[in-house]
Amino acid sequence: MLVDLGFVTSPQVEAARAEAKAAGVGVVDLLVANKTIRPADVTQAKAAQFGAEVVHLGGMQLPEDVIATVSRDIARKYRVIPVYKHENGVTIALADPSDLATVDSLSHLLRAETINIQVASEQDIENALQKYYGEKKGIVADERFKDVMQDLNAEHGGGLAAAAAAQAEAAEADAPLIKLVNQIVTEAFKLRASDIHLEPLSKTFRIRYRIDGMLQEIKGPPKKLQAAVIARLKIQSNMSIAEHRIPQDGRIQANVGPKTVDLRVSCLPTVHGESIVMRILDKEGLKLGLPELGFMTDDQQAFEKLISLPDGILLVTGPTGSGKTTTLYSCLHYINRPDRKIITVEDPVEYVLAGINQVQVNEIVGLSFSKALRAILRQSPNVVMLGEIRDLETATIAINASLTGHLVFSTLHTNDAPSAVTRLIDMGVKPFLIASSTRALMAQRLVRKICKQCLAPYTPTADELRPLNLPAELLATAQFKKGKGCSNCNGTGHRGRFGVFEIFVIDDESRKLIYERVPSSVLRARARQAGMRSLREDGIRKILAGLTTCDEVIRATVSDEA
Repeated sequence: MLVDLGFVTSPQVEAARAEAKAAGVGVVDLLVANKTIRPADVTQAKAAQFGAEVVHLGGMQLPEDVIATVSRDIARKYRVIPVYKHENGVTIALADPSDLATVDSLSHLLRAETINIQVASEQDIENALQKYYGEKKGIVADERFKDVMQDLNAEHGGGLAAAAAAQAEAAEADAPLIKLVNQIVTEAFKLRASDIHLEPLSKTFRIRYRIDGMLQEIKGPPKKLQAAVIARLKIQSNMSIAEHRIPQDGRIQANVGPKTVDLRVSCLPTVHGESIVMRILDKEGLKLGLPELGFMTDDQQAFEKLISLPDGILLVTGPTGSGKTTTLYSCLHYINRPDRKIITVEDPVEYVLAGINQVQVNEIVGLSFSKALRAILRQSPNVVMLGEIRDLETATIAINASLTGHLVFSTLHTNDAPSAVTRLIDMGVKPFLIASSTRALMAQRLVRKICKQCLAPYTPTADELRPLNLPAELLATAQFKKGKGCSNCNGTGHRGRFGVFEIFVIDDESRKLIYERVPSSVLRARARQAGMRSLREDGIRKILAGLTTCDEVIRATVSDEA
């Protein structure tokens, strides 16, 4: 069948057959190991042999009532996933449709009149088993949740929140609740999530992971475990479990295998209980090189020149979660040399960098951004990094520092680069100070990368291309790419993120316009005239380079014509 479908030639099969016989392995296994064929080709051939349809489970979100048609024990024993539920039967996905014994057994075990077969890859089946039924000792199986509730109720007569507090204080490493909470964090880390969201709803306790900027829901524990899980996390992050009316913040240090990760925890009272969001800060996983940020060669050279200047202020702008802090850390890493003293003021200090003095803001004891900034200027630094410009006092001190021989990096919440000037003036900063101190303004957004293991040529539709306004000459030579979806990217076609940027280098003409308090639209027109490439245009360059897709750039950026 592999030969008939054109995935492999007869001579290749015969050569592999001889080699496989000598090695004592299967012919198909050897062809896959030698990368002559892909696992996806094997799946398609098996499906074609039995007239079945291929299904990609990674790109699907199966409803709970469908998953409930096959119990965890049966799903794991026979390695099958229910895909659709019918009036008199069910459609299941399995890796080997030739296993007739399994199909017959399932007809009896599921008491279904009809069982339709679809074929999925081994890796797809394994990922789906973990996603919907949990690992052998997993957290998402109903039986596991039942064990937790039975243990807590038996020990504390049904007081689940009190039971969680007692278990946390006793620090019993093998307590079911502790294992449950640890597994939530471990799974998130393995899936490369940046945030864990635990959200109490009216009838459910929802858990979602933010992976490559997109939220993905996983099967959460029963509503009855909500209070216990939240109490456990609050104690771990040194919050008060007696306080349920006001927001609280804390930190947790967790061990995930050989790695130690920090979790920044935020607790917010909502109508149906306390919502917790945990930001995963993986110190070892932080890529600090400028190429990893997503700069094209010309932009990287311009940016390296800017961050090597002796003085002035460089502002990175964008909404929350657009990667501004990571960009600033990368700048510090690039210019960190023994002959330079670098001090940062942050709230909070997310990543500890070797050779850099980092100051944590503490409003409780009166150490604000402005006070910390005043103090560090007496430490004779060459470079100052300010986590965020929040008010007039902080902005004035930062700009004055840049005028007195310091190189200052900071962030600001604006939609594009030129708007940063308007925002500073709106705060109350004098235009002449902005004009004389600002070296460059850079706006950025994050878009998802195409998965390298399943990228393939792709022809976008007219509707997809219309918002990009691509010139005809570019369309004629463009080679668009898109991820098909594989086990490496969990069926999404994307793995990882990088930035799209617009860099506004302040020249003499721009300084004159800033001094004259012109609107940001006029300043933007000047920036474009001086050669600034917009976020959308930078995104289009990266689409044409086969790094990301049209949908991603349209989602993250706004057209200048809009």
